[in-house]
Amino acid sequence: MKSLRTGILAAVLLAGFAVSAAAHCEVPCGIYDDALRAKLMHEHTLTIEKAMQQITDLSRAGVINHNQIARWVANKEKHATEIQHIVTQYFMTQRIKPQTKKYTEKLTLLHQILIAAMKCKQTTDTAHVKNIRALQQKFEKLYFGHAHKY
Repeated sequence: MKSLRTGILAAVLLAGFAVSAAAHCEVPCGIYDDALRAKLMHEHTLTIEKAMQQITDLSRAGVINHNQIARWVANKEKHATEIQHIVTQYFMTQRIKPQTKKYTEKLTLLHQILIAAMKCKQTTDTAHVKNIRALQQKFEKLYFGHAHKY
């Protein structure tokens, strides 16, 4: 019985650790790399664009490969969700502090990025990719004082 309780306690502790590990910086750990997060957002945007192109090309093929189309759609969705996660869980929750310089402008741009990512999920229109890139550059200029070149 004691070993069963020990096993249950260990499982509960491990489960609790897994939740904490997934939250990472919300601990707060104090380890932040804003430039890396911005770069990741750009990489996710590039992947979304490629997925849109692949979906469009595969849809026009003589023999339609539904499996590959489904995989590219899932990939596009995943990367748009990753952008939304970085925006909300990293920048909005942890890095953009109330009552700081240009707070409202930063939140507005981040919200617009969230909407653009949502629109990327809904369609294969690359105009949404162009929009999300422009919004990311505006946010970087406001946040870092310059936009990064990737």
